Amino acid sequence: MIQNFQGMARKLVDKLRAEGISNTAVLEVIRSTPRHLFMPESLAHKAYENTALPIGQGQTISQPLMVASMTQLLMQHHCKKVLEIGTGSGYQTAILAQLVDHVFSVERIAELQYQAKRRLKKLDLHNVSMRHGDGWQGWKSKGLFDGIIVTAAASAMPMALMEQLTDGGVMVIPVGTTKQRLIVVRRFGDEFEQKELGEVKFVPLVPGAPI
Repeated sequence: MIQNFQGMARKLVDKLRAEGISNTAVLEVIRSTPRHLFMPESLAHKAYENTALPIGQGQTISQPLMVASMTQLLMQHHCKKVLEIGTGSGYQTAILAQLVDHVFSVERIAELQYQAKRRLKKLDLHNVSMRHGDGWQGWKSKGLFDGIIVTAAASAMPMALMEQLTDGGVMVIPVGTTKQRLIVVRRFGDEFEQKELGEVKFVPLVPGAPI
């Protein structure tokens, strides 16, 4: 296991800054968060490369640049109460938890959720509520949310998630199957404004929660 990760984390942050990440709070949290704890030990030596990595169960830990980009988009809108769809390793959850008041995170794979919960506890991050369930349905009883981040690609825009945004809220979501696009959704009353940011690659957002 990597003991002294700070130097590698600083180099990663330099790369992210060169790629256009400018939010100093986001960069600082990524620098100080031990990404190697969120993946299998056999891949820990690659933790501070700017690449997505497998975490088991057919899922991945997102590329740091994508984590930083999506988080920066939420921070531009001063989000405080955030719904995360797809807890996965818990890395994106950990980044958000250090920047917002509370994160509500939904994961369909119970084993991944269990591991993520242990990691967040180890890092003393307690402003996270987790739910084992269908990400397509969000977490209606805990809404509305001023920010929603979806870390898997939906085949179409999930209406249930859009309806859980506050007026003025923002959702960052990859949409598409063979060709995925990162979409930013803003809610204004009963109207939704969508902006496409470019092509991305995520695992699919699978409906339903396995037993």
